[in-house]
Amino acid sequence: MIKSIVINKYLSKEFLKIVLNITLIFFCLGFLFNLFEEINFFKDYSAGILLPIFMSALFVPNLIYNIFPFIILLSGIWFFLKIKKTDEIIAMKTAGISNISIINVPGIISIILGIFLVTCIGPITSVLTKKYESVKISYENEQESLASVTENGIWIKEKNYNKNYIIKSTSIDNNYLINVTIYEFDFDNNFIKRIEAERANIYDLEWKLNNVTIFDSDGNTEKENIKLLKYNSLYDIQKIKNLYSNLDTVSFWNIKKEIKLLEERGYSTKEMKAKMQRSFSFPLFLLSMLLLSGVFTLGSSSKENNSTYIFLAIIASVLIFYFNDFSVALGKTDKLSVEASVWMPIVIIFIFSSVGIINANQN
Repeated sequence: MIKSIVINKYLSKEFLKIVLNITLIFFCLGFLFNLFEEINFFKDYSAGILLPIFMSALFVPNLIYNIFPFIILLSGIWFFLKIKKTDEIIAMKTAGISNISIINVPGIISIILGIFLVTCIGPITSVLTKKYESVKISYENEQESLASVTENGIWIKEKNYNKNYIIKSTSIDNNYLINVTIYEFDFDNNFIKRIEAERANIYDLEWKLNNVTIFDSDGNTEKENIKLLKYNSLYDIQKIKNLYSNLDTVSFWNIKKEIKLLEERGYSTKEMKAKMQRSFSFPLFLLSMLLLSGVFTLGSSSKENNSTYIFLAIIASVLIFYFNDFSVALGKTDKLSVEASVWMPIVIIFIFSSVGIINANQN
């Protein structure tokens, strides 16, 4: 950190201003592009224009949260380019301030922003994402089923053969739902009967229920000790295990609770644990992107055209995206541990950027 409070304050103010400007630019672009998608989705529902606007407002904050590392990359390039082209960096170097000292200020701010986003903004975006999905589901004609995992078990609601079904199970064991209860209703939601089974093989859409007892609407036993009963569902094991495919609906403060809940229900917690590790590593990810922006700009003594830096930022973003995606794939196939698949790309970027900054400091 630079000893001068005035310089620290100036650099902090300039960097935060640039971060805010780029965030607003991406917010407006994201809002505009998503608005067209929402209008196209709701055009058949006579919903008016206010609902698509509302839906875009719910969607874009989470988008900004997910792309914030790249916002930091662009902000860093813009910031260092600015102080470089205005020769402010030369004045600071003349005063004995090194490149590393200069980069410390936005670096510390990036870490603080990372912690703030994970602990404060992330929970807000998760709530907005949940609201977004719930509204979207309520308007989908083909959405005749719904499944969720709660503290009371696994619940499935579906429409099938002009009847409504509510299915409850205590847990999952490999391809089986354990302690299954199926409540059957007619199309007018009048209760018809209840089916209870010790377990159900849900490997495919044709479930195979074992040790079944059937009760009528009054609770009287119709049939019992049925060894095998088939039930055609809209869900199989893969669909049920993908209930948490959108992890953006889970906030940082609820991750441990969700992991415990999924473990109790027999779900794989690998993706949820990966999300927790990504949350822990997020501040370091922002710092590594800031350092990378310093490598692009401070590492050269020439003043290239702005398009050069934009091109470098785009190439770096694409490479980092695919590198992260490749690492995640290794984690899903158990080639790497969950921790390694999340931290490895960030540590490599951080080491590469740090070495580049050290070289830039000698210029």
